[in-house]
Amino acid sequence: MPSETPEPRSRLKAALVFSMLFAVLGAVLVFGYFVTFRRPVTTIILVRHAEKIIDPNNPDVDLSAAGQARAQEIARMFGDAGINAIYATQYKRTQETVKPLADQTGVPVTIVNSKSTADLLAQIRAQHSGQTIFIAGHNNSVPEIIAALGGPQLPIIPETEYDNLFILTVQGDGSAKLLKLRYGSGQPVMGQGMRSPP
Repeated sequence: MPSETPEPRSRLKAALVFSMLFAVLGAVLVFGYFVTFRRPVTTIILVRHAEKIIDPNNPDVDLSAAGQARAQEIARMFGDAGINAIYATQYKRTQETVKPLADQTGVPVTIVNSKSTADLLAQIRAQHSGQTIFIAGHNNSVPEIIAALGGPQLPIIPETEYDNLFILTVQGDGSAKLLKLRYGSGQPVMGQGMRSPP
């Protein structure tokens, strides 16, 4: 008779061990899910500033009429997109490009130095993880920012192109996916960002 009592206890121990094993495995799976899939996704929308007035004697020119129309198009397209932060450089052309969007959304424009990509990236990572950010940059800085955030290495945007729109999605693990689009009119207007033919 004494040999019958240990068998139910060993079954109870085995069931308890398997239950604990499944609980630990379940906890590891839940933790893995949250670590892998619940990391915030950051969306960065980048454009080169809109068309500017051509004045070789003025390094800080305003937008042309075509550029102002393009800036209004940006506000129309992204006014309801849930923009959390807007960045422009110290130059009027980038600030004027995002002004209609800032006015429509009520999001203030943060001014960054056009040569301080590292500072911009630090601000995005520290203050805007998991948010949607709009950046107006320059033909050389936009590709630089995309590459620095994990996107592909792109060539400098040609001087006559103002209609490039880049949407960079950065996952919580740092991997990034880039969507390149065109918006507004793709044709530069003579005297509005395009040199006249010889």
